[in-house]
Amino acid sequence: MSKRERPPARFIGAPVEALFDQTPTLEKRPGAPDGFIWNERAYRVVALLQEWHDYRRRGRMAANMRPSHAAAAGRRGSWGVGRDYYRVRTAGGEVFDIYYDRAPHGVDQRKGAWFLFRQILERE
Repeated sequence: MSKRERPPARFIGAPVEALFDQTPTLEKRPGAPDGFIWNERAYRVVALLQEWHDYRRRGRMAANMRPSHAAAAGRRGSWGVGRDYYRVRTAGGEVFDIYYDRAPHGVDQRKGAWFLFRQILERE
């Protein structure tokens, strides 16, 4: 999809709680959730429409590897770096882009976190 074909969207940028019917095998690569909770409302995912990954290193993290290692890490990811994006349709018919941020969020939270990136709006 080119930038010109990008559908209209409403930015949300809020943390969500991901729901899984079965515990993911890999906690740093959990895959698309079966649902999520946002603003105290549960959304059931009925379809995975698209998936993409961004494992680029940014800021200080970009300078701490040899270029050859950084290129490989950018393709497959490395611990605590990158995001896994999922475009999903919910049971209510809404389409959302959600992502799993693989970065640890402090000493007490070594796992990543889920975020609701945006809602994809229907074209009129």
